[in-house]
Amino acid sequence: MTDPARAELIALLRSVSFRRGQFTLASGRQSPYYVDARPATMSARGLSLIGRLGLQEIRAAGWAPHLVGGLTLGADPVAYAVAAASDSAPPPINGFTVRKEAKGHGTGRLIEGPFRAGARVVVVEDVITTGGSAHRAIEAVQAAGGEVLGVLAVVDREEGGAEYLVGAGFPVRALVRLRDLTD
Repeated sequence: MTDPARAELIALLRSVSFRRGQFTLASGRQSPYYVDARPATMSARGLSLIGRLGLQEIRAAGWAPHLVGGLTLGADPVAYAVAAASDSAPPPINGFTVRKEAKGHGTGRLIEGPFRAGARVVVVEDVITTGGSAHRAIEAVQAAGGEVLGVLAVVDREEGGAEYLVGAGFPVRALVRLRDLTD
């Protein structure tokens, strides 16, 4: 039986984030499907659903992170939605952002937010295809002294990215899989 919130998220993604056609992905691969999760992850309803479902998934996995975050821009609304949902369902989990490159001024930080060395984190992603964005965020967190508990994606395109991350030692959970959108 499907959770009503998950079914609603699938319907939202199908209506505003999923397209059929011929597309070139960021990886350079061709695909008959395109998933731009941002229209869903940045919508009020999407934020509410993703926050609640993401928090549920993190806790079901047995992860107890201090923080959630990932590579900007796709991971940002996902992280903030989970952080906001945790405020009314303690313990709270704060958010962070990994920049694509360190700032060239000020503190020169690569990771923004309340991140500190020793923090336990869950790396989040809007869409996992190859796992490259999540892996870049993992490397940044580890280089800054953080411990990555796992990776949470809104959508797994089922193109090997989750398997790549699992093979690198990071468990992966996804709220939705591509097959949920194509059925």
